[in-house]
Amino acid sequence: MKPRTLELLSPAKNLEQGIAAIGYGADAVYVGAPRFGAREAASNSFEDVEQLIRYAHRYRAKVFVVVNTIVYEHELEEAERVARWAYNAGADALIVQDMAFLEMDLPPIALHASTQTHNISPEKVKFLQDVGFERVILARELSLQQIADIRKHTNVELEAFVHGALCVSYSGQCYMSEAITGRSANRGACAQPCRSAYDLVDGTGNIILKNKHLLSLKDFNLSRSIRQLADAGICSFKIEGRLKNVDYVKNITALYRKELDAILEERSEYRRASSGKVFLGFTPDAQKSFNRGFTAYFTQKREDSLTGFNTAKATGALVGTVTNVRKLCFEIDAKMPLSNGDGICFISKGGGLVGTNINKVDGRSVFPNRMDGITKGVQIFRNYDHRFAKMLEGCSTERLVDISINFTYTAGRLTMMALDADGFTSKLVVDELFEIAQKPERALQNIDQQLRKSGGGMFEVVRVGVDCQEVPFIPISTLNGYRRMLLESLEAKREASLPEAASSITPNSIPYPEQTLDYSGNVVNSLSRKFYERHGVLQIDEGFELSHVAGAHLMTTKYCLRYELGACLKTAGATKLKEPLFLENNGQRFRLQFDCARCQMVVIRD
Repeated sequence: MKPRTLELLSPAKNLEQGIAAIGYGADAVYVGAPRFGAREAASNSFEDVEQLIRYAHRYRAKVFVVVNTIVYEHELEEAERVARWAYNAGADALIVQDMAFLEMDLPPIALHASTQTHNISPEKVKFLQDVGFERVILARELSLQQIADIRKHTNVELEAFVHGALCVSYSGQCYMSEAITGRSANRGACAQPCRSAYDLVDGTGNIILKNKHLLSLKDFNLSRSIRQLADAGICSFKIEGRLKNVDYVKNITALYRKELDAILEERSEYRRASSGKVFLGFTPDAQKSFNRGFTAYFTQKREDSLTGFNTAKATGALVGTVTNVRKLCFEIDAKMPLSNGDGICFISKGGGLVGTNINKVDGRSVFPNRMDGITKGVQIFRNYDHRFAKMLEGCSTERLVDISINFTYTAGRLTMMALDADGFTSKLVVDELFEIAQKPERALQNIDQQLRKSGGGMFEVVRVGVDCQEVPFIPISTLNGYRRMLLESLEAKREASLPEAASSITPNSIPYPEQTLDYSGNVVNSLSRKFYERHGVLQIDEGFELSHVAGAHLMTTKYCLRYELGACLKTAGATKLKEPLFLENNGQRFRLQFDCARCQMVVIRD
C-alpha cells in the first residue's frame, strides 16, 4: 500500500509569516488573496503571494490561497479573476466557501471546501467529493469517531484544525455579527460578538451571571491527539492563526512539526508532504504563545469548562499564587521562574482581567509596573515570556534539504553535479587547466571540505564524491565560487518547479443531501443558486446577508451554556434554571434555545 501523506498546514498572515512557517516545518501554508478571504485583515498583495509561492515550492511545500467568503452578484467577475490569478501564480489550491466557483470557467486548480461550508456529516462530505472538491476541511466540533465514520464513507482528502482559536458557532452558520453590526462573518468582517461580555438572565428577569464572557471558548489544542487523528483519516493538520504574530507561527508550527516527525519516524504507512529536515534552535511550548487556556473540545469526549467566563483575552500559563504583598512588590509561590520584562495578568475581584509588566525579580519577590489589584491568594498568569520571545527572535532554526555532490576532473574539464533528495539536479562544467596538486591527499581533503559547506542556504551536503585522473590544485575561493553557482542553480530549479495541474471540474447533477436550503445555505448570487438547482434543490432562500430573516438562528453551536453551568437537562440532579434564558449586552437581548436531541444550543435575537 502506498504511504499516506501527512501534511502540516500553517497560517500566513503575510509574506514574512509564510516564509517563517515554512522555515519552521510547515508542509503547506494558507494565505489570503487581496479579496474574498474570511479574515479581511489578513489580505495580501498579488506580488507577496506570488513570492511566497516561489519560496514554498523550493521545499516542495504548497500554498493554498483563501477565497472563502460568500460572493455577491456584482463581485463574481472579480472573484473569477482572483481564482485565475492564483492558478497562474502557481498556487496549489483555492479554499472556497461559495459554490459559485464551481460554476465558473476556472483553469485546472484544486478546490478545497472551506470549513465554512459546514462539513459535519458523511453525506455532506461525500457530496462535496463527488462534485469535484479535492479536499474537505472538517468542522471543529467533530469527534474522532465521527471523523472515522466520514473517512469510511469517502475517499476525498480530509483536513482538520488542530490548534488555535475556536468559533463558538458552527463555521458558516454564524450571523450574529451581521445582525448586530452589519459586519458579516461569511464576508470576512466578523466583529466577534462571541468574545463580548453578557448577562445571563432567566425567564423571571433574575440575573444569574453578570458581565461574563459566556460565549468565549478557550483555544483548541490537539497536540496530544495527532496520532488518533491520523488513524481516523486526517491527512492535513491545520493551525489557526492568520491574525496572530510571527512568534506564534514559529512556535506552534515547530510544536506540531515535532509531533508529526515522531509519527513519521515510527510509522511506515505515513510519509511527509514536503522536503527538508527542520533543525530547531529551541524547544516549542504552546503555553508561550497567545492562548485563552486550552481545550480539546469534542475530539475525544464532551469536555467540561470550555470557556473562560472572566476574560476573552490571552491569559497564558499559570505561574503560581501570591503569598505576600508589600508596597512595591509581591511574593509568589511560583511553579516556573519569572523574569524582568515578562507580562503577567490576574483576575481581579471584580472578575475582569488585569495585566502589567515585571520590572524586577529578586528571588521570590516580584516588582511589577503597578500593584493595583494584586492581593494575597491571587493567581498570577504569564501571558508574555520575555526570555522566550528574545530566544525565538535569535534562534538558529534551519530547514535543510539533503544533497550529494559529485566532482570530476579530467584533461582540463571540471564537472560538478548536484543531486537532491527529490531528484532535482544541477550541473556545472568548467573548461580550465588547473595545476596538478603537489600534495594530492591534502588537495582531495580540501575539495571535500569546501564542497560540504552549504553557505547558509537551504541544502545540507551529506555526500561528496570525487573522481580525478589527476588531482588539481584549486584555490579555496575558486572552489567556493563553483559550489555557490552549483547550489544557486539547483535552488532556482526547485523554485521554478510547479505542481501538476489538478483536473478540471466537470459539472454533474449528483443530488444534494437536502431538497431545501434556507438562509443558512449562504446563497447570495446567481451562480451559487444555479449550482444547487442543478443538484436537485427545489427551494433556495436568500442568504442571511441579503434577507435578514426575522427570528433567524444567529448562532448554532455544539457548545451548550446549560452544560457548562452544570444544568444539563439530561443530567440527574443538575442545577435548575428557569427558562427561557437570555443573553443581554448593551441593550441587545438574545434568547437561548436548547435542542437536547442534537445536543445543540441556538442563539436567537429576541
